[in-house]
Amino acid sequence: MSHSTPPDDTGPVQTPHAGGDQPPRTSGTGDTAPPPHPPHTGDSHPLPAPGAEGMALTQASGARAGEPSDARPTGSVSDGSVPANAEPDRDSVSARTRAAADPPRCEPAHVPPAPAPAPAPAPAATTPRPAPMKPDPDAASPRAGAAPAPSPPGTTPTGTEPPLAQPSPPSPHTATTGARPATTPDPTEGLHARIVVDRPGFRLDVALTAAPGEVVALLGPNGAGKTTALRALAGLVPFTEGHLRLDGTALERTPPEARPVGVVFQDYLLFPHLSALDNVAFGPRCQGATKAEARARAAAWLERMGLADHAGAKPRRLSGGQAQRVALARALAVRPRLLLLDEPLAALDARTRLEVRAGLRRHLADFEAVAVLVTHDPLDAMVLADRLVVVEHGRAVQEGTPSGIARRPRTDYIARLVGLNLYRGQADGHAVRLAAGPSVVTTEVLSGPVFVAFPPSAVTLFRDRPAGASARNLWRCEVAGLETHGDQIRADLTGELPLAADLTTVAAAELDLRPGAPVWATVKATQTHAYPA
Repeated sequence: MSHSTPPDDTGPVQTPHAGGDQPPRTSGTGDTAPPPHPPHTGDSHPLPAPGAEGMALTQASGARAGEPSDARPTGSVSDGSVPANAEPDRDSVSARTRAAADPPRCEPAHVPPAPAPAPAPAPAATTPRPAPMKPDPDAASPRAGAAPAPSPPGTTPTGTEPPLAQPSPPSPHTATTGARPATTPDPTEGLHARIVVDRPGFRLDVALTAAPGEVVALLGPNGAGKTTALRALAGLVPFTEGHLRLDGTALERTPPEARPVGVVFQDYLLFPHLSALDNVAFGPRCQGATKAEARARAAAWLERMGLADHAGAKPRRLSGGQAQRVALARALAVRPRLLLLDEPLAALDARTRLEVRAGLRRHLADFEAVAVLVTHDPLDAMVLADRLVVVEHGRAVQEGTPSGIARRPRTDYIARLVGLNLYRGQADGHAVRLAAGPSVVTTEVLSGPVFVAFPPSAVTLFRDRPAGASARNLWRCEVAGLETHGDQIRADLTGELPLAADLTTVAAAELDLRPGAPVWATVKATQTHAYPA
């Protein structure tokens, strides 16, 4: 008797970005508030400080006001000499004409007693000057001369003025900024980080890059270093080595409260004695906004989250989903350039997670800066993220799109997450010799180190060795355990090839499956997938 479960597509489906209508962001008026004050400088609205870990962080994003001010227009370079006044001296043929032209100017610029020799050096000095000055304006029209103009030219007034008069978009700040892209690709946009944190018996070393508008998920088992990486980005854990650049600004040595970062923690860390409105307004107040401005911005965010009716409620009167949305609004109200989410759905029950996950996906789709999500739930990662970075033992072991990682897992952890049996071996044509001993026949023709994967639903189980089975892969196994997996039974098998098999409850009963029972497992070659290791 054989029982097979028709193969199904067990690969997770990547939910597309829900662009939606982007709700209007708060107008920039709040940003013109007074210069940023230290986080604990309130007037009539005292700023609480419960859990330094909690608040330094979430309102760390308040540091938007600390962005570099490049509005320093560096007035035109004044040249104490008189090159412009020297031009009329070219007409001076005699001392009498020269003295009549401008005697006071000639005295500081030239030796007064020698009128005839004085004009000779003057034309000599001025004649070369018009020559370089003519090519300079011409060279300024093609942008080729704009970059070197500020520094190399010897003629300071001529070389500096054109860039100041018409700053170009590639280098709006200084010549140094324009030189950076030559060495580092896109250093002024998005997140560029290498996070190295040493702890006793553990080392985290993970590189992260993300473009504005991209959501990156750090996925991995407990203890892999995901939360440590998130806290290092927030400034709560110091870097041992590495770097952190956000929109071109180095932040690895910047304190948490001065970083343009917003954080949503697993337990939300809302201030228990403040209303939902004042929790959200806390960040803008730390940035220097007035109470009225901060509350107006907070009210707009609560409206956007569908919580306008709960603005006056304290956290203890909010449900888990409502508290999560208040925490998200509080992180976004400071207009961060980096949004960090630490297991944002872990504290919710299964039913609430469905609703909150869909809403969170919409808000992340509208977010224009970088978002980094930490989770151990593959469904959260697949639905919410544009790109996954899988972390195990402090290292990134695989990176790519959710669909790419689901189709080609490279570690046992990822294979279990996406529900695949995964093996590594040496390919020679259609046959892959596994390290454990047996071979797997595939439809692909490969050579060298490869991975072979197939879903548990592709496995057919028999109590006795099948006589006329068409499957080219056949192994003798033994049932090690059984567990409910959705509406099916998952059998954990050991023997010639350890694997997992899915079958219906009726099939498991008819095969009389129990721990220790011998079975034969078959898999068709067409249901396997091999790819280079």
